[in-house]
Amino acid sequence: MQLIIQIAISGLLMGGIYSMVSMGLSLIYGVTGIVNFAHGEFLMVAMFLTWGLNSLLGLDPYISVILVVPLMFLIGMLVEKTVIEPIIKAPHSMQIMATAGLSTVLANGALMLMSANYRSVITGYSSKTLNMAGIMFNVPKLVGFFAAVALTVLLALFLKRTYTGRAITATAQDMKAAQLMGINIKRIYLIAFGLGTACVGVAGVVLMPMYYVFPSLGTYFCTTAFVIVVLGGMGNIYGAFVGGLVIGMVEAFSGYLLAPVYKEVVYFVIFIIILIVKPSGILGRSGRAA
Repeated sequence: MQLIIQIAISGLLMGGIYSMVSMGLSLIYGVTGIVNFAHGEFLMVAMFLTWGLNSLLGLDPYISVILVVPLMFLIGMLVEKTVIEPIIKAPHSMQIMATAGLSTVLANGALMLMSANYRSVITGYSSKTLNMAGIMFNVPKLVGFFAAVALTVLLALFLKRTYTGRAITATAQDMKAAQLMGINIKRIYLIAFGLGTACVGVAGVVLMPMYYVFPSLGTYFCTTAFVIVVLGGMGNIYGAFVGGLVIGMVEAFSGYLLAPVYKEVVYFVIFIIILIVKPSGILGRSGRAA
């Protein structure tokens, strides 16, 4: 029984990390209707920034969040202005090609600048664990889980309690009606893309004490994020959180009961079943939603 609880806890903690990566992707899609295939590369950029601040300035990864997140917000706004805005009304095929092309540019740019070497940040708590009633908690993963909860709550409060947040929600629900109410849609798209990229910036900071960073890192996390976003409901930040926890649990138990190499097969099977049974996802609904 204790082993089952340990596996479940490990799955939940890892699921929290996945939730953070997916939340920004879900927010961007919910508002703009664009699936950002470069989302994983934004995570890679955030992790390289965290590593760079640690290497050059000696900043602890968790402290570097005060610099990395604003930088990622600005990068997101820059990308939206230069890449997304010109194609916002273009056919979906063009939008896919644009973000997929951006993904390739970022990955290969990182390969040219940083080489293919793996880089990591070793801290005093990187391998630290807490023992609670015989259950082991990995400290960096525990921090990641609580960061995911905090990010979900803060995003929810922002979207419900602030004028800009309500404008983002209104735009996600009905863009034309929002325009008629005087909302500046271009500005909302800019802010939403920046926020979505800032969210993945938080994930990058939290991941750095427990993961290596390398130029092709984004591919795995981007694929997992897409599964989570569809599973939870496209454009639903709560769905992204729940979907991340589900995938974390599925990975943990399938890795134990079958073999670690089969964990992706299992959650892709679940992904396909969800698409057949409930295409809108666990907490999703028809159309876009914030």
